Amino acid sequence: MRKTCTGVIAGVVGVLLLSALSAAQSDAPRSPWKYYPEDVRANKGPGGPAPVRDLTGTWAGPNSGAGVQGGRGRAGGAPPLTPLGKQLNDKMLPLGIYSPAGSNDPFVRYCDPMGFPRNMSDEMRGMTITTLPNRTFVLIMFMNIWREIWTDGRALPTNFAGRGRDVHDPTYNGYSVGRWQDDYTFVVETTGIAAETWATEGGLPHSVDAKVTERFHRKSKNDLTLTMTMDDPKLYSKPVSLGEVYFRWIPSQTFFDFSCVPSTVQRYLREMADPSGSGAAR
Repeated sequence: MRKTCTGVIAGVVGVLLLSALSAAQSDAPRSPWKYYPEDVRANKGPGGPAPVRDLTGTWAGPNSGAGVQGGRGRAGGAPPLTPLGKQLNDKMLPLGIYSPAGSNDPFVRYCDPMGFPRNMSDEMRGMTITTLPNRTFVLIMFMNIWREIWTDGRALPTNFAGRGRDVHDPTYNGYSVGRWQDDYTFVVETTGIAAETWATEGGLPHSVDAKVTERFHRKSKNDLTLTMTMDDPKLYSKPVSLGEVYFRWIPSQTFFDFSCVPSTVQRYLREMADPSGSGAAR
């Protein structure tokens, strides 16, 4: 499914690129509403010092086609799973090892929401960050998702079990609070994430009590690095590195809309993936 989606979008972007280059060569006026693929590639170099305590704007991710540096994977080899964590992890059949027909990834099979923290790395094509006095929003290009990060000093909720006035429902993106660690590093903590989601494209389970820490570090005007770690004592004996994701500033502040469409995925699985078999990918 992923290769099919990638091929389709690559073809669309290729057509758009050719038309955009043609328009540029003829000095045709540009519409402020239209996406021009070469715009996300136009930004080179650091662009000067980073502004103080400011992440606001639109950023190209490693899957944007903008030539953004690829992300680094988990550090330290295999994650330190507890017996329960291993039991849950062994049940996960990721696309990278199994064929689309053999994977049980809910996103691959049904376009179910990836959930956080996976949606900040897998299929990361771009994002826009915007701020209000009491919270920050992260608007993710892929699947048109938005995350809400509170910066008003509130504490994270801790009760997600059972029923009651003080119990919080788990959500796909969890509950997030943020603060500035220094002038160029914004730290976000998130918990209460729906346990049925995978932490990464390759699997990794998490409990609803897992706490994920993100560090957004803006080292220059044009460069942003996101580092993620997950602390979940029920499933891991020590915190787990979820790697780094790199972003580049988009001068035009636009990007291409891209979504996983359930009906299209189901047709692909029915007509192509499932008939091909469910063995491990070669």
